[in-house]
Amino acid sequence: MSTPVATRTDRPAQPDRRLPALGGFAPAVLGIELRRVLRNRRTLAFTLIMPGVFFLIFGLPQRGQTLDNGRPVTAYVMISLAVYAAMVATTSAGGAVATERALGWSRQLRLTPLRPTAYVATKVATAMTLGLIAVVIEFVVGAAAGVRLPLDVWLLAGLAAWIGSLVFAAFGLFIGYLVPAENVMQFIGPLTGDGVSMAGVANMVFWTLAFGVGAIRLFRRDTARV
Repeated sequence: MSTPVATRTDRPAQPDRRLPALGGFAPAVLGIELRRVLRNRRTLAFTLIMPGVFFLIFGLPQRGQTLDNGRPVTAYVMISLAVYAAMVATTSAGGAVATERALGWSRQLRLTPLRPTAYVATKVATAMTLGLIAVVIEFVVGAAAGVRLPLDVWLLAGLAAWIGSLVFAAFGLFIGYLVPAENVMQFIGPLTGDGVSMAGVANMVFWTLAFGVGAIRLFRRDTARV
């Protein structure tokens, strides 16, 4: 006489795989990214310190000289270097994902519910924060060295330098996912009275979106590999 075999119908609890709010974009993750970037001494030296040194070298010797519109040359040099600092800061911060790819971090992200859009947004926000710090430091150095401008010029020039670097944050991220780490850096005038043209703004928006969408697609392709 055979005896019935007991069967277990209960199954082990499955881990909660529900998507987090905003696809995983959170202040805590952003804070971790910022701390990681700010611990990189090479990044701090080339993006936050060197532009100020360049101003002291190339800007101060032209103290007292003016442009054709009467603005001081030192202010022009300062703002130009602020644009440069923001561009280098955002590009290098975005391009740093190439190193993460080489270390296998991108594939580790497959185990998390983090969405590609949220990850790219976190990287862009990190790059833009570093770019803002670079602009502020350059303006502080210029002001300490004697540059004097109306308040609205300080604000508009600073915003133009910072917001304009958005396209470079997306560009650095795109290149970081496109090429190996050792090849990233190979790819990589408010005072003149000309103002900001709508064509220039449209051009910046177009390339920012193009590089941003490209980075998201490359991230998905990278994390899909076995």
